[in-house]
Amino acid sequence: MHPDFDLVIRHGTVYDGTGAPPIEADIGVKAGRIAAIAPNLPQGREEIDATGKIVTPGFVDIHTHYDGQAIWDSHLAPSALHGVTTAVMGNCGVGFAPVKPGDRDKLIELMEGVEDIPGPALHEGLNFTWETFPEYLDALETRPRDIDICAQLPHAALRVYVMGERALRLEPANPQDIAQMRRLAEEAMRAGAFGFSTSRTISHKTLAGDPTPTLRAQEDELLGIALGIKDAGSGMIELVSDWNTPDVETEFAMVRRIVEASGRPLVFSLGQRHDRPEAYKKLLAFSDQAAADGHAIRPVFPPRPIGILFGLLGSQNPFAGTPTYKTIAHLPAPERAAAMRQPEIRAAILAEDPYEGSNFPLLKRLGYERMFAFAEPLNYEPAAETAITAIAAREGRTAPEVAYDMLTSDDGRNFIFAPLVNFADCTLNASHEMLTHRNAIVGLSDGGAHVGFISDGSFPTFLLTYWGRDRTEGRFPLAELIRRQTSDTAHAVGLHDRGVLAVGLRADLNVIDYTTLALERPVMRFDLPAGGRRLMQSATGYTATIQSGQITYREGVPTGALPGKLVRGPQAA
Repeated sequence: MHPDFDLVIRHGTVYDGTGAPPIEADIGVKAGRIAAIAPNLPQGREEIDATGKIVTPGFVDIHTHYDGQAIWDSHLAPSALHGVTTAVMGNCGVGFAPVKPGDRDKLIELMEGVEDIPGPALHEGLNFTWETFPEYLDALETRPRDIDICAQLPHAALRVYVMGERALRLEPANPQDIAQMRRLAEEAMRAGAFGFSTSRTISHKTLAGDPTPTLRAQEDELLGIALGIKDAGSGMIELVSDWNTPDVETEFAMVRRIVEASGRPLVFSLGQRHDRPEAYKKLLAFSDQAAADGHAIRPVFPPRPIGILFGLLGSQNPFAGTPTYKTIAHLPAPERAAAMRQPEIRAAILAEDPYEGSNFPLLKRLGYERMFAFAEPLNYEPAAETAITAIAAREGRTAPEVAYDMLTSDDGRNFIFAPLVNFADCTLNASHEMLTHRNAIVGLSDGGAHVGFISDGSFPTFLLTYWGRDRTEGRFPLAELIRRQTSDTAHAVGLHDRGVLAVGLRADLNVIDYTTLALERPVMRFDLPAGGRRLMQSATGYTATIQSGQITYREGVPTGALPGKLVRGPQAA
């Protein structure tokens, strides 16, 4: 007798991803699709006992940077470790196609600087069997993976491909350039791109300090590309901006004109800047009004601070630019920590200028008043009185001395948490406010990027645990938090065959022990090509992750199943 289903998830508390209250039911899977949702289903060839556990759609993360890793790696960690079954990459205008052979190094240097992915790893891992964007999609399609991926056309690559050195000099595009970009954008969308991404922030630079080629792209250029997407009839626009050219109102008005003219949806990165802590409120209001007027303009925000993890194990720490530190930087972390504790080395490093020799442009933006010890139990909303400056004041030491001693403790395994955005008043009130806006999308995990000093691929797990269970006040219903990273994210980018548990849709699911769901301490792995290092953060509580009906992870351990594919293009609703 043949089983009725390939897989049955039995006796779970099912959250369907729409925000509706959960139900107690079994889920039957056949041929990669959900075949039945009901109590007491017949036998499956394979079964998962979900008694006492929750069952959710697989999570859809729309802001990642696996553009390089997806070429050489079938396991797209860290996202896959946190219940993500579909990831959209190619954000922030950076990526690797289209590219002429002579420009490959330029795109690698830009990705290394903007997204902190080691250049040697990219040089070794990327085979560059492509030139055009459709050829890049073909290359992606040859490798099986543990999750599905969706690719966007990056503006920096497109601009350099069309304009060459003029793009790097930030020259305006001429009408011929714009016409060619429009044609290539249409070609990319028709080949299966999910959209086009661009960057307008001075924070995005190469390691040499050169700005991203898209920084000063004019409205006519952006509109021309958007019209290319319109010509194809599908695809979105993704944008990151400083919102100060010359002000929030002017920049948003330009964005709105492009959306109105092209009819294409747009998402943009939103965070509470510490130097302009109220500006995000305007952007929330402007995007809410645009949505009310029928224009799909949606902010994407982080559920916790986007925070740097300074440490001897990471690629950055506050003293990495000092001459004395550089003489010992090659030592393994425990030996380096021991050397740094020697009185003469300690005195020398603390006396030297930490900025002059630093290759980390963000260092000057960070102050010790928003730096905190980061150790178990992990705390992403540390109190102001635990900041390094507060400790220094209480103990009669300087802030650099306190930070130095934090870094060298526990054989150099500890980190310092330095929030960049969404922590102006040392609370997560800004993230809480953003969560109350239904038009705003939870995201910005940057999975696959900033591998040496940021570990935010764990956002999906944090959203459920902190905002649904652990925060003292201001929690949100679990059904709503699940909706925010399943149907909401999927539908925002045009994925209508997933994100909801319903008969006929894809069998992308998570079985979660919500009582034990928790983040683990970030660790450093040296598993990138060329021995490159990357921060990795796992989680407990994921009983199983199912991709297209196949169990890809059990208790956080890969099963070897690789059903993930390249998804070509958004779908009609």
